[in-house]
Order: sequence, then structure tokens, then C-alpha cells
Amino acid sequence: MADHPYRGRRAALATQHGKERALAPPLARRVGLIVEPVAIDTDAFGTFTGTTPRAGTAAEAALAKARAGMAASGLPLGLASEGSFGPHPWLPFGAGGVETLAFIDAQRGLELTLSAVSRRTNFAHHDVRDGEDIAPFLARVGFPSHALVVKAADGTVLATGVQTMAALSPLAWPGHRLETDMRAHLNPTRMAAIRALAGRLAARLGTLCPACACPGWGETDVQRGLPCSSCQQPTQGIAAIIDGCNACGHRESRPRPDGVTAASPAACDWCNP
Repeated sequence: MADHPYRGRRAALATQHGKERALAPPLARRVGLIVEPVAIDTDAFGTFTGTTPRAGTAAEAALAKARAGMAASGLPLGLASEGSFGPHPWLPFGAGGVETLAFIDAQRGLELTLSAVSRRTNFAHHDVRDGEDIAPFLARVGFPSHALVVKAADGTVLATGVQTMAALSPLAWPGHRLETDMRAHLNPTRMAAIRALAGRLAARLGTLCPACACPGWGETDVQRGLPCSSCQQPTQGIAAIIDGCNACGHRESRPRPDGVTAASPAACDWCNP
């Protein structure tokens, strides 16, 4: 898009973990944005080891990081990411990751956040037992290309960024906990998830608002009330997609992209109370 308003512009990326490798290429290709890393202390906004708890939601943390990068660089465009990991929201006994990207354009009054849930994560931990072979755990989490954190039984962090058996062996004592290091530069699986979400952000920024021409037009909400195919009463199913602009507030609705116009009676509170 040769005439995109961000072509040739610089955006401050608040990172100390090399996330520009994932974020810069799709944003450069789609909108011509130049991602400029700004090495601020992002650990101050929360750490995966729990040493510094995160205040607020992932989106709030990502926005705060972006603002810090903008303040440090003096640039009016800011970018940051935040990851959250734990039990998968709908797959039992599985781990899941949620990546969140934040983009700020101070001049246009635009603040945009996008999130994606991923089943592809090596997020895991293992408590070392006396006499056991930890090799199966190491293989499962992708060690050594994916680094580890080692904690004592009381939760004290003994080491981070462990990527060799020479460094791990003296620490893998019974009672110690091995955790995946979820920092992006030490976790290729997470870096790939950030890259995929960056593609979505690039597509979103590549779409201009039909009312004010600000970048970032896209889905902001859904309209529920999909009618039942039997009784025509509204259900909780999604009837339409609401697109909007986070800068001027303009909103438009559009049909569901899958073409579904009615809900099954099984999902209707009237037909299936």
C-alpha cells in the first residue's frame, strides 16, 4: 500500500527480548511501518517467573509497555506485546497461551489491542524426583532450543534462560522445579505465535476507517440474536459482526462470514429449554 499513512513511519517497540524479529516483517510488508526496538525494562510490567507480578490485564500491560516505549523514544507510534499462559480455556488437561499485541497512535487518538489463543505452546513445569530421568520432560518442552527456568522448592528462582545440560545438571536436584522459560527470545514456539498475531495486526492496520480514514478498521464486537431455524426466536448465537474504528467511534454491522443465518433448535432456549 504505497499511499498508506504509516508507510515510512517509525513505531517504538518496547522489548528487551528481540520481538522485532516477529513483528517487523509483516508490518513492513503490509503497511510499510518501520519497527524500532526500544530497550526498556519490560520486566517492570511483570515477569513469567512471578518475581514481579503483572498489574492489570494483558491488554493493559501491553498498552503500558507501548506507552513506555513511546516516552523513551519520543515517537508518536508505539507497539508492544504481552503473553499469558496457563490451562487451555476449552481443552481439558491442555496448556494454552494467549498473545496480546497493542498499538498506539497518539496523534490520531488510536489505541488498538488484538489477542489470540494458541494451543501450540510448550508451557509446562516438572518437579524433579529422586532418581528419575528428566529426559522425557526435556524432549516434550523442546529443550535446549527452548530454555528453562529452575526454581527451588520454596519458589526461589535459581536460574533462568538455561539452555545446556552443563548448566541444567547441577540444578536438577530432587525438589527443584523445572519450568519453561516463556520469554520470546528463548522460546521459538512463542515467537511463532507472536509472528502470526503480527500478521493479523498488519491486516487490521492496513484497513482504513470508512468515516475518518484512520488505520485499524475491523471487528470490535458482535451482535447476538441469531434466530432459531424452527421458531424464529432470537438465540445467543452471533447474528452479525460489528466493525468499528477505535479512533472516531464509527460502527457498521455486516453478516457473519460463514453465511449462517439461523441457529439450530438445539441451541434455542425456547425449543430446548
